[in-house]
Amino acid sequence: MAPLASSTRELFTEAVRAVLETWPVLQIAVDNGFGGAYSQQKAEWMVDALRQYFIDNDELQQDEVEDFISDLMNNEFDTVVDDGSLPQVAQQVCEMFQQCQQDRLTEVREQIKQLIQKKSAGRAKATPAAAADESQDEVVNSSQHLKLWSVMEGQTELQSTVQQ
Repeated sequence: MAPLASSTRELFTEAVRAVLETWPVLQIAVDNGFGGAYSQQKAEWMVDALRQYFIDNDELQQDEVEDFISDLMNNEFDTVVDDGSLPQVAQQVCEMFQQCQQDRLTEVREQIKQLIQKKSAGRAKATPAAAADESQDEVVNSSQHLKLWSVMEGQTELQSTVQQ
């Protein structure tokens, strides 16, 4: 397909930003400084890096996008994403890119709007996971374990576990 026009590229950048800003794993990594003092800047850079990855590569498959995002999280935030959310994030970004390529911009704008509403509805919170026995104590001491809680409209539910 033809490369994205400038205005469409900007819309795709907004879409990537909306997806990443509502992804609880990245949110927790930034909020807890997993990327060091510049965690917020790294998250903003990830938006541009992911957009550029799509621009530079033709016909990306979802698993390639998953691997790229996983590498970014590991390299920039020292975080291994094993909560099952990575395929969803990659799929969302891939679908929005295809919609941009097909000039289905109204659909992309609507999805961005929904993501922004989701973002304002609640933030993810992290709490240290309690160790069940001594062997787990060693694991807890050697790496950071966080349980990811999602707070949406006053309800709290366990979403996943993030290991770092």
